[in-house]
Amino acid sequence: MIALALSVLSSTLIFVVFKLYDVYKVQTLYAIVMNYIVACATGFFLYDGSVEFGQLFNTSWFWGPILMGMLFITIFNLMAKTAQVSGVSVASVATKMSLVIPVIFGIWLYNESLSWIQVVGIALALVAVYLASLKEKHIVINRKDLLLPFLVFLGSGIIDTSIKYFEELHLTDAEVPIFSSMIFGCAALSGLIFIGIQSKKTPVKANFRNVLGGIALGVPNYFSIYFLIIALRSDMLSSAAIFTLNNVAIVMASTLTGILLFKERLTLKNWGGVVLAVLSIVLVALF
Repeated sequence: MIALALSVLSSTLIFVVFKLYDVYKVQTLYAIVMNYIVACATGFFLYDGSVEFGQLFNTSWFWGPILMGMLFITIFNLMAKTAQVSGVSVASVATKMSLVIPVIFGIWLYNESLSWIQVVGIALALVAVYLASLKEKHIVINRKDLLLPFLVFLGSGIIDTSIKYFEELHLTDAEVPIFSSMIFGCAALSGLIFIGIQSKKTPVKANFRNVLGGIALGVPNYFSIYFLIIALRSDMLSSAAIFTLNNVAIVMASTLTGILLFKERLTLKNWGGVVLAVLSIVLVALF
């Protein structure tokens, strides 16, 4: 539970850093790529052992971080596009509701069992995520724009499911730091390629704020994944329960942090989401 709490804390710090990007006019895409580089370096620093590419190439999980890294940067761009087209709330809901995918796969692939009280808790968690994530008063999504939030939903769910898959079948405790590091390293490489393609239209300019923003984001970003994997490797709760608790606690902590630090105002629906989030955590964790 300590590892899960630290994962939630790290993810909440990510929310705070993103908020500060608006304040200090940090260019998100460039800071995101820098963040991946820093997160990758953090993992290599924490890895207790020598790093040999040939040795890594022979591991059973080598291709996982490559595919997940490309998916990371793709989903980030899809989230940004969804926020622009349909609103921030739609992007946030699509991302967090994706917890359904790893929950279903946890029950189906790994024969995890849930009590009926936990099932009720997961259902309440989905409602809580939806209500707490609604920031715009009126949300209208055109049918032609449904593809974007669906792809964000699907991609986010695939990332979480992949983390569980490799943790369950391929990783040892000692390999967790280097596995997490490689995910971010591949994401950084994908981001640099994307920026390189973009630079043909928009020249890249060095910006100290972007670098600093990437450093501030990279460390908590690494630990959000690292501690999530550690939590999944514990036997206290099923992966379905852990993914539910992780996502709901992040939404609740981020919402409350927004109120305390950034003076955000919540609607009645948002407060209802926070209350349901607390209730769902109690049901999933204690029963």
